[in-house]
Amino acid sequence: MIFGLPPGSTVLVVAPHPDDETLGAGGTIARLTMAGVTVHVLVIACRSHPGSDPVVRAGELDQACTVLGVASQHIAFPGGEAATDPGSRMAEVVHLIESGPGPSLRVLRPAGLLIPAAGSFHQDHRAVHDAGLAAARPSGHAPSLVLGYRGPEDTLWTAGPTARGTVAVDTGGVWETKAKALAAYTTQMRDDPHPRSVETIAALDRAAGASAGTAMAEMFVPYRLVAR
Repeated sequence: MIFGLPPGSTVLVVAPHPDDETLGAGGTIARLTMAGVTVHVLVIACRSHPGSDPVVRAGELDQACTVLGVASQHIAFPGGEAATDPGSRMAEVVHLIESGPGPSLRVLRPAGLLIPAAGSFHQDHRAVHDAGLAAARPSGHAPSLVLGYRGPEDTLWTAGPTARGTVAVDTGGVWETKAKALAAYTTQMRDDPHPRSVETIAALDRAAGASAGTAMAEMFVPYRLVAR
């Protein structure tokens, strides 16, 4: 079992943008779905960069989630002002994660919640982290497991001291699945040695694995771990 979750459990993954779910937790998502855990992905904003199209990015998300075995994926802000600055709508983002529309804590009642870890350089990641923690506050629908993930750029370029990831997931057996999901993001991946290159991501996963005694791993910051 992954995180002690039996088959039939549900996990909600909240990503600031399409690709963050795969960059930070793609191997773990693949392992969860292979183990019979239902995973839903809520993407907050489809921020459009020069040369990228929100429609294309939504298609990349769909393709990557299919590779990873995700049950459903939803983009809350596919365009407009909200997509460029979700942090300016914090109350709305908290409500989205907590109650929807789209996959949410109140609707899914998931056992686990994966959110961006604190300390990212990116303002959207920081906002989604704060909103995720607020949505997961103690309540009748609070998940018993809340973990924070980091993408390669968050790992290599941080905004000051950050909490260390101490929960490791062995992803050596699903690296090819994660690499295939990463390949879906043709507009976002870059050539080596960029942090968003396959080579750099593989090196970071190998380094995480070395610290955990496995070939490859993804590391998570624990915010809530409640044994049932």
